[in-house]
Amino acid sequence: MKKSAFSALTRCSALALCVGLATPAFAQQEVIKIGLVSPNSGANARYGAFAQRGAELAAKEINDAGGIDGHSVEIIPADSVCTPVEGVSATQRLINQDEVDFIIGDICSSVTLAMQPLVEDAGIVLLNAASSNPEITYKAGVGGYKYSFRNYPTDEVRAASIVEYAADKGLKKLAVLSVDSDYGRGAIQFTKKYTGAAGVELVSEDYYKEGEVDYRAVLTTIRKSGADAILMYGLADTTPIIARQMIETGLAGKLPLIGNGEFSAAATIQAAPKAMNGAIEAAAWLPAYESEGSTAFVASYEAAYDGEEPNNHAYGHWETVHMLAQAIDEADSTDADAVVAALEGISFESPMGAITFDDHHQAIRPLLMLEIVDGEPVVTGSVAGEVDYAN
Repeated sequence: MKKSAFSALTRCSALALCVGLATPAFAQQEVIKIGLVSPNSGANARYGAFAQRGAELAAKEINDAGGIDGHSVEIIPADSVCTPVEGVSATQRLINQDEVDFIIGDICSSVTLAMQPLVEDAGIVLLNAASSNPEITYKAGVGGYKYSFRNYPTDEVRAASIVEYAADKGLKKLAVLSVDSDYGRGAIQFTKKYTGAAGVELVSEDYYKEGEVDYRAVLTTIRKSGADAILMYGLADTTPIIARQMIETGLAGKLPLIGNGEFSAAATIQAAPKAMNGAIEAAAWLPAYESEGSTAFVASYEAAYDGEEPNNHAYGHWETVHMLAQAIDEADSTDADAVVAALEGISFESPMGAITFDDHHQAIRPLLMLEIVDGEPVVTGSVAGEVDYAN
């Protein structure tokens, strides 16, 4: 068994994993096929594009270093359109037609939840890199789905962290404005689990549909609610629209946004700096995060994709492909049960810190606490990100 992927980054060209050095121990297959289910069309296509580019960059790095025990890695994309019906069809095609060895996906929680019984029946490992609905891993590992794993913070951990951080800053009355989806509603459901102990109150609760563009009425209502902050688990494309309309309705500089919705993205801040200043976000990663591995990833990604700055989905899928490669290498096999055992025991040294899995196959990984200060995201702390399943 070799050292974890990222402990060797500085010794490997272009951040590639040094997995091509081991003695081959796999079945006679030349290519390891990894299916990637993500929204490549529709309203969330930009997220899918980031995911695909991150995954393909990782595959290239692995292949340039000699592959996994000499086997090359191929990413096979499949479009979920961010809907369960299309996600199920995409997953079935990957399993039955493309005959993939592993699947990574989806970004959208509702799709991932629909994929889980399919991969379980097929006996194929599903390693999620972006869905945050807590039910995904409540149902995994000892919860039932043996082949499902998630390398991404759950909304429960994020919600608990945000509630505690808000309370510490004296933001005790929160107005909810979240996306009407499994993601947005799930995050608020778990927020309610922690508000009482923190002395926090939800003074109003509103949800918006994907594609909505006018939030002035609900923002006006929030302004009159007595809220200290707006709690939002939303979509990156929507956050700038809401922020600009916060300026129009007199909320900018008075009620900060807290939660998650790519508040720290440069484009979001630039769209409405007055409204975004003071925003608080719990994030899995951000481009400005300072570590040797993270900085190197950003440089490699920008070099590969004409200077485009990666977002958290690009990073997460890049990291997850490398994690899966390490698990395959440590298992000395593409056998699903062997890779499950390897993932259950893995200690993966990522640019964010060490990552392991709990018995529900949920990654225990650092979650950053960020605050927008003078137009720049500032890391103000981090939490370990463990889920309390007992309560």
